[in-house]
Amino acid sequence: MSHARLEFGASAPGKVNLHLGVGDVRADGYHDLATVFQAVDLRETVRLLVDPDAGTVADGSVVTQMSTFFAVSEPGEDIDTRRNLAWRAVDAVVEEYRRRFPKNAGGSVELPPVKIVVEKKIFVAGGMAGGSADAAAALVAANEYLGEWGRGPLDDETLVRLAKTLGADVPFCLTGGTALGTGRGDDLVEMMSRGEYSWVFINPNVALPTGQAFARLDDMRHNDPALVPRMDTTHLAQALVTGDPRRVAGQLHNDLQPAAVAMRPQLKRLLEVAGGYGLKAIVSGSGPTVALLCRDYLHAANTCNEILDNHHEYEAVVAFGPTEGARPL
Repeated sequence: MSHARLEFGASAPGKVNLHLGVGDVRADGYHDLATVFQAVDLRETVRLLVDPDAGTVADGSVVTQMSTFFAVSEPGEDIDTRRNLAWRAVDAVVEEYRRRFPKNAGGSVELPPVKIVVEKKIFVAGGMAGGSADAAAALVAANEYLGEWGRGPLDDETLVRLAKTLGADVPFCLTGGTALGTGRGDDLVEMMSRGEYSWVFINPNVALPTGQAFARLDDMRHNDPALVPRMDTTHLAQALVTGDPRRVAGQLHNDLQPAAVAMRPQLKRLLEVAGGYGLKAIVSGSGPTVALLCRDYLHAANTCNEILDNHHEYEAVVAFGPTEGARPL
């Protein structure tokens, strides 16, 4: 059988949490969440490059190499390893394929090796699900690869199931749009949203590990009874159907923000600076990225330029939402 196609690509969006309510710790160690995701058009791109002359891989990973190219600041460590979510996503798709078509039943087709190439536009470890977007894009790209070199692609339901095994934000990056996430944040219900929302995302270039932010919030709640979980998203849902950025701005909320500011006090100043330019600034997810909602795209573009001109210590980019989820290139 001859195969002409040697490259398979997909892109997936980053996210901003319009609302992030953090409840109690669950038995599995995660917190109960009530969050409203909006996908934004900062998209990660993942490509699988097939080497047709390298034979086939009967067992184990089909990935032989990974390379990441950054349009944003690079991390201080090598991320092109088997632990990378994009690599793990490709492995998950191939493992599922092999389970469905086991060799001993004469069903599977051995697959050729691939190299993964990732183009990153989302701040690394910034609270915008950049790694999860890589995973979502890799799921779609690997499924396209199966469609050409295997016995056909997996169904969408299976991809969502695999996404949940990779991380709590991966299912949303796969589906995109605007959605309410409960449980770990991966039980998704699509939400109605009118209009387009323009953002400036500002990276203060400080590290803020997600797990530490949740732990700090737990500690702070023991001493501050005012830091109660805010799990009700009703008013935000009502604002979203109006399509009015000002009304949506009034409902933006993040339970993790006090913990993020306590851990990285410079975020307080950044929130004040950003808030002076737009409708409202909040910490995005677990941070440290700050998301600034603006009136419209022109306002966002002008604001981004001003921030970059006046605050050289920050990175800043413009994006709009909502946008679609992971899709083939």
